[in-house]
Amino acid sequence: MDTTAPAPRVLVIGLDPYRVPGPWDPKPVATAIELGIARFAEHGVGVETCLFGLDGSDDVEAVVGAALAARPWECVVVGGGVRTPGDQLELFEQVLNLIRRHAPDAAIAFNSTPADTFDAAARWIDIPGRPASAG
Repeated sequence: MDTTAPAPRVLVIGLDPYRVPGPWDPKPVATAIELGIARFAEHGVGVETCLFGLDGSDDVEAVVGAALAARPWECVVVGGGVRTPGDQLELFEQVLNLIRRHAPDAAIAFNSTPADTFDAAARWIDIPGRPASAG
């Protein structure tokens, strides 16, 4: 039996909940991200994450650019933390333009919660054992 993980096909870009400033508990979000990512393995789909902080410790362009350039991606999922807060509009634009530059052939998907990250990607890629999506 082959126990090696499938080659990554999907890149998930999002915020590292432990490095987002504020008085909040990051543990529930981190757990939700882990559970959402685990669904990829359940369906035999390789995935990698690119999580960065908003605490000033990351050069977003360098971190995200390196992850995007690491391999060809079939789909890039952009997490809600990157795109939903109104004050993150420039960050969202930066991430989308990095995707366009470094992974121009990848589908771009958006999740609504960490739990549905797999579903967002599945709309755009072929999943073994599932009917092809309309994407």
